Amino acid sequence: MKSFLYCIALWSVQTAFCQDLKDLKQLKKTEVGSFQPASEKNTLKKFRIGLIYESNGFYGNALEYYNQALDNYKGKIKDSLYVIVSNKIGGIYNTTRQYKDALGFINDAFKVSKALDYKVGLANALSLLGANYEKQGEYLKALESESRSLHYLSVKANKFEVAKVYENIGSIYEDLLQFEKASQFFHKSYAIVKATNTRQEANVLNNLGDIHRKKENLDSAIVVTNQALQLSLELKDNHLLESAHKDLAKSFALKGDYKKAYTYRIEAEKFKELALLNENKKQVNLLLTDFEIDKKESQIKILEAQNKSGKTQLLLALVLSASVIIILLILYLSIRKKRIANAKIQKYEQERLQSELDKKWAEEKNMQKNLELKTAALSNYSLHIAQKNKMLSDLSLKLKNMAGRKTMNHENLIKDLYVAIDFTLQQENEWEDFNIFFEEIHPNYIKNLSDAAIETLSPTELKLGILLRLNLSSKEIASILRVTPDSVRVARHRFRKKLPIDSKKDLVNFLLSL
Repeated sequence: MKSFLYCIALWSVQTAFCQDLKDLKQLKKTEVGSFQPASEKNTLKKFRIGLIYESNGFYGNALEYYNQALDNYKGKIKDSLYVIVSNKIGGIYNTTRQYKDALGFINDAFKVSKALDYKVGLANALSLLGANYEKQGEYLKALESESRSLHYLSVKANKFEVAKVYENIGSIYEDLLQFEKASQFFHKSYAIVKATNTRQEANVLNNLGDIHRKKENLDSAIVVTNQALQLSLELKDNHLLESAHKDLAKSFALKGDYKKAYTYRIEAEKFKELALLNENKKQVNLLLTDFEIDKKESQIKILEAQNKSGKTQLLLALVLSASVIIILLILYLSIRKKRIANAKIQKYEQERLQSELDKKWAEEKNMQKNLELKTAALSNYSLHIAQKNKMLSDLSLKLKNMAGRKTMNHENLIKDLYVAIDFTLQQENEWEDFNIFFEEIHPNYIKNLSDAAIETLSPTELKLGILLRLNLSSKEIASILRVTPDSVRVARHRFRKKLPIDSKKDLVNFLLSL
């Protein structure tokens, strides 16, 4: 029976604090100040019991549990739950007209919220501050505080909080008899909570009906209040039903329809009695629940003491198992790390050996090319000498014949000799063969040389560039080109000017780089 009553009590006050518990779960995930592990369970328990007492009108008991929840924060970091509890205490002191006491807790909640950047906490603290000022008749300060709270809220994330602030601002303007402004803010609040089928929606409709009545729009007042009445019937909320019937009674009385006014007034009293009866039932259930909670806590403590040794042994076994797993994991990671390191070393050695082989292969290939080049150059040079020797041999033979023939026309013979010499000197076949050999060994060299030159190179300069690329001396080049060594030096100087070479850089090294 007691367990059943306990469930009934929790169900009866669920709507009063379910949003706060939802906020708590969200805050645990997102807020900067996380709950303290050592005190979280006890703090939440005290907070929830305080909520139950507050929702049933036991403000003294609620304050006792709320203060116990705050006591758990002594010497610890304050978090978002601390802000919620402080705001709750401030709200109770506002309700019981202890406005000075309320300010201390509200201001504390505001400071901690600011440090945590907890926007909902800031908004709630400012709204409570506005209510505090309103109760004391300081309406301008109240409006300022309520308006400031809106800066920390968004309709998307905090629509019910925003709607409540709009409703509070409307109430302040209603107290100031500025009904038009009050109506504007009540409509803003209703636009947010419309079709939510909540107690807040019904309450805003009651306020709108009240404003229409005060503005003497009696027909509109009756229509809106009837909407509030229908929603209150769906919600089965006796307090809202009492309020709606009272407002309808006032509206019909102002219209002169005293019969209807009397009927609604009687209905209002009936719902008032039902509300009081339900409150008494909930209070009785609450007292029984509190007793049940104390009893269960005692039983839990006994069970905890009995199971303490078993839990210790289980914890020790878990620690040992975890230690073994960690050691095995460390060994595995160590072996794996060594294998990876050895694999990297082997890979590096293979790459180094391959690099050395590639380098040696390149050197051998270069040596082979140079050997082929020298061979070709030597062959060409030998051919050139052979041709000259043949020419000189023929010349010698002819001169001997001339010397033995005194009656011959020497002038014609001499003319034939220098024509033969000129003809021999004009033979360039060996140079063409040489070019073919050179191109095979150094492909694209002549093209690269021509592209690199600042000015157009003559055929003779191209020949000079080829011979210099073979690293031949000036004397050797002079012999091949049939000029003097001095002519070669002059040609080299002019050739160098046509190339983009720094004055300090060697000409041959530049040509070797092409």
